[in-house]
Amino acid sequence: MKGWQFRWFILDPKTGILNYYLSEGESRQTPRGWIHLESAVISPSDEDSNTFTVNSSSGEMFKLRAQDARARQEWVNRLRAVAELHAMAVAHNNPPLLPREHVTSGNGGLQSSSTLAVWDAFSAVKDHLFRAEQSNFLLSRAIDDLPNCGDVRHVDNDLLLLKAASHAMLLSLSQCLYILQHQQSTASEVGSCKSSKANSENPNCSSSHSKKKFVL
Repeated sequence: MKGWQFRWFILDPKTGILNYYLSEGESRQTPRGWIHLESAVISPSDEDSNTFTVNSSSGEMFKLRAQDARARQEWVNRLRAVAELHAMAVAHNNPPLLPREHVTSGNGGLQSSSTLAVWDAFSAVKDHLFRAEQSNFLLSRAIDDLPNCGDVRHVDNDLLLLKAASHAMLLSLSQCLYILQHQQSTASEVGSCKSSKANSENPNCSSSHSKKKFVL
């Protein structure tokens, strides 16, 4: 399989880490690499029925290929569940966004108008997501209330796909919003990078983006 590397993956739901090894025989040794699933976005690929991607909050993108479509769906469901669990834990341990008038800079002064506008935008997006989640709940309940017989049933494949797709979309949007909020908070604390020289001298201003392709 050209361009792909075979790896043995083990998911640890408690730590939210997906470890990978060269082979199953190395699974008791130190992993060759790992993926932090906290706020990661897991998405099935459109190119075939076996491939999916894991976009970590650190900026790394892992392209994975399962044995078949069923195995891919099982991996996607489990990884999404763990990512959502740890994202909710982080959100629970962090305070909500401060109102606009209470947002200050690190030295106690007021933030710039552009920064305040960003936080206002975050608040507006959270409101829209909340309304979308309410609508999604009503949609799911309406589908579940359909009879188990007749032309339209609650177990129809199209309706089940609609429920799964809407839930996955809202989950991905929520995780993306959290990542953006986290990046904005970090930028407010350490300051923005103003030149490529500053990027090379200050590790807090640099980022690493990589793409890896593995076969499960």
